[in-house]
Amino acid sequence: MLTLEEKKAIVAEVAERAAVAHSAVAAEYRGLEVGKLTALRAKAREAGVYMRVVKNTLARRAVQGTEFECIQDSLVGPLILAFSMHEPAAAARVINDFAKDNEKFVVRLVALRGKLLAPSDVKVLASMPTKDEAISQLMSVMKAPIQKLAATLAEPGNKLARTLAAVRDQKQAA
Repeated sequence: MLTLEEKKAIVAEVAERAAVAHSAVAAEYRGLEVGKLTALRAKAREAGVYMRVVKNTLARRAVQGTEFECIQDSLVGPLILAFSMHEPAAAARVINDFAKDNEKFVVRLVALRGKLLAPSDVKVLASMPTKDEAISQLMSVMKAPIQKLAATLAEPGNKLARTLAAVRDQKQAA
C-alpha cells in the first residue's frame, strides 16, 4: 500500500513528464511476463520514452492540467503509460513494435498534442519519420530543383564539347 507522500511523488513525477511530452500511448499489459515488460522498458529508455505503470486514479490526477487531460476518461484497467519525450512518434513506435510480438499487449489509447486518437492510430503514428528522417526528406526535396537547374545550365556547354569531340574523331578517322 502506498503512503500519501509516495502517491504525491508519483503524481508529481508523471505530471512533470506529461507536461513536456509530445504524445502518450497506453496499453493493457494483463498476462505478460515480467521479463518481457522489463525488456520493453529498456527499449523505451533507449528511445527516449518515459514509461510507467501507474494506478489510474493517480494517472488521472497527473495528467490534469496538461494537454493529455483528454485521456482521463479512457484510463481503465491495468495500463502502462508511455510518454514520448523527444519526438512525437517514439512511444508509438516502441509500443507498436512490442505489440507485434506479444498478442496479450493491447494498445488502449493514443493521444497526440491534446487530441485523443483511436487505438488503431498507433500504427500510423509509429510510421511517422523521425526528426532526422524528416529533415533528410525535406533536404532531398529542396535539393532536387537545384540539381535540375544546374544540369540544365550545364547542358549547352556539354553538348558543344560532345560535338567538338565528334568532329575531332571524324577528322582523325579520315
